[in-house]
Amino acid sequence: MTVQSRPQIRLGADIGGTFTDIALEAKGAMFSTKVLTNYTAPEQAILDGMDVVLAEAGLGYRDLDIVIHGTTLATNALIERRGAKVAFITTEGFRDVIEMRTESRFDQYDLNLILPTPLVPREDRFAVKGRIGAQGQELQPLDEAALHALADRIAAGGYAAVAIGFIHSYMNPAHEARARAIIAATVTLPISISSAVSPQMREFERFNTVCANAYVRPQMADYLGRLQTRLKEKGAACPVFMIHSGCGLISVETASEFPVRLVESGPAGGAIFAADVARRFGLETVVSYDMGGTTAKICLIEDYQPKTARTFEVARSTRFAKGSGMPISIPVIEMIEIGAGGGSIAWVDSLGRIQTGPESAASEPGPACYQRSGTRPAITDADLVLGKIDPDNFAGGAIRLSTDSAAAAITRDVGAKLKLAPLAAAFGICEVVDENMANAARVHAVENGKNISDNIMVAFGGAAPLHAARLCEKLGIDRCLVPPGAGVGSAIGFLKAPFGYEALASKITRLSAFDPAAINLLLADLKSTAEGFVRAGTQGNIRREITAFMRYVGQGWEIPVPLPDRPFSAGDAEVLKADFKAAYARFFGRAIDGLADTQGGLEIEIVTFSVKAQDERPLPDRHALTYGHAPKAAISFRPVFDPARGEALPTAIVERASLTLGDRIAGPVVIVERETSTVVTSPFDVVMQGDGSLLLIRKEIVQ
Repeated sequence: MTVQSRPQIRLGADIGGTFTDIALEAKGAMFSTKVLTNYTAPEQAILDGMDVVLAEAGLGYRDLDIVIHGTTLATNALIERRGAKVAFITTEGFRDVIEMRTESRFDQYDLNLILPTPLVPREDRFAVKGRIGAQGQELQPLDEAALHALADRIAAGGYAAVAIGFIHSYMNPAHEARARAIIAATVTLPISISSAVSPQMREFERFNTVCANAYVRPQMADYLGRLQTRLKEKGAACPVFMIHSGCGLISVETASEFPVRLVESGPAGGAIFAADVARRFGLETVVSYDMGGTTAKICLIEDYQPKTARTFEVARSTRFAKGSGMPISIPVIEMIEIGAGGGSIAWVDSLGRIQTGPESAASEPGPACYQRSGTRPAITDADLVLGKIDPDNFAGGAIRLSTDSAAAAITRDVGAKLKLAPLAAAFGICEVVDENMANAARVHAVENGKNISDNIMVAFGGAAPLHAARLCEKLGIDRCLVPPGAGVGSAIGFLKAPFGYEALASKITRLSAFDPAAINLLLADLKSTAEGFVRAGTQGNIRREITAFMRYVGQGWEIPVPLPDRPFSAGDAEVLKADFKAAYARFFGRAIDGLADTQGGLEIEIVTFSVKAQDERPLPDRHALTYGHAPKAAISFRPVFDPARGEALPTAIVERASLTLGDRIAGPVVIVERETSTVVTSPFDVVMQGDGSLLLIRKEIVQ
């Protein structure tokens, strides 16, 4: 086999809050491992994990063809406020936009609302004269003399990065580009401009996004540089690509310039993983459940595609409350995320209620059972006390757990305060986290007009298979798939991600004044931008998706309307009107008819255009769900607490590797493997599928 014809040797690396997951695809097999995340040198954890999987595969660093990486480092820097000192330059009169926000109250009756503090304090925000109008015309020249003076001030101010955000720069970026050139002539700092980072309308979201990009840019550029250097020192000559929040791959250079696009990169890999499982079994409505060491995520997947959005929030001050966090205006997988991972700390509040998270024990010091100086109880401690985890075989035996340390921590911080025995306190902790996750799933589904129980769950991440059955009980979900490699699902998802990029631009266009020539020019520019990023990683065929975000004039938000990938003509205004009304009816039940064409009535307008480009990937092999035939006998048992029965029951322990197609085992049972364990509660049976997935199915369902 020649070098050109052999299958690529691909490696995915996902840095999480607690574990760093590595997945290697080589020799027709998947090799994977989990190692504790190294906060001091995150790249070291990647190398440690790579050493393990490469040794198992009998390969060296020089054999790698591609490394695909995703990380929560940018997210953690924003949440924990560990970013750079940023100077923010904006239009005169708009200095306080990122602090005033939109002045809307996400809870109008709460007089003590707590909102995230702006990333850039007021003393580091600078305003200059110059004004671009809403149609892109220059209303006031840029004050270049003030910018020259400001450049000297920034040079002497100890700043590590600069962000520039001018009003209406999404329509005309000339002032921002000129300001960047003036500042760059004096300082050598990384400079981010909003018209490049997020060329969309709404100045609060756009200004906050460019500030976030500048805030994490020095740290991420330094980290990515170190990673590439260390890989080369190890002998790797392959390219490194990053997965961005919108589920595509981009170059390290692009990621270093626009690190804000990495904020949800790890969870994006998980969504790709779940979508691939859905396509494998022909499941059109799936809910993915990703629970790792620090957070848990829920994402709706329809027609084999994760639901996406143009903006999302980080660091929410109130759980589930839209408007309580920092908005980041970039293409992103739409999911709901809460601090409910294996390392989330359990505690008792002033009302005597058990609470979990959002604080996490992470990898340092870790849950009490890790015996790494952690003393506070985490969800992993509760799972261990309940018997869900084998203390001698956690992470393949790499980490030996102490049940006594876990029970002592739970007793001290929860049990003693509520007068509960360790087992009851541990059950209470797990019930709280499972109910929090169930509530999050219900909220996410209702906000999208869906019934959560209509979906099949796909569970992955190190902790999700431990809790998936109980979550299905609470949500009324009858079937749940746990794919092979679930413990490192996001890292495997990286290997299935296409090279892709989404370019957006706001240009408010009323259909009554539809200008096809101007629209064609704008779309051509967006296509060139999106395909330029994709071509940095592949020369394969590229597929494009074009979307217009439209609304009735006067509305505050838009809905997506797919557009044909062809040049537009004057007659397309009526086509777009019909397409918008059809999409509006799907979203809200009916369109607003009888007003749009009357004098003074509602008109329709396009607000933002989007072009998503990605390379074409081969489809996975299709499998049909099987519901089993032959019972599989277990050879070992241990007591595991069963929530449906309210007591510890003798529970079968079965190695996943021992199961073959069609094997069906009645719950309660625990299916064990190196990176995780699947806990099947008494209302469910489990069946081995043809692709190695486990199907949890309610006993009363006859197939």
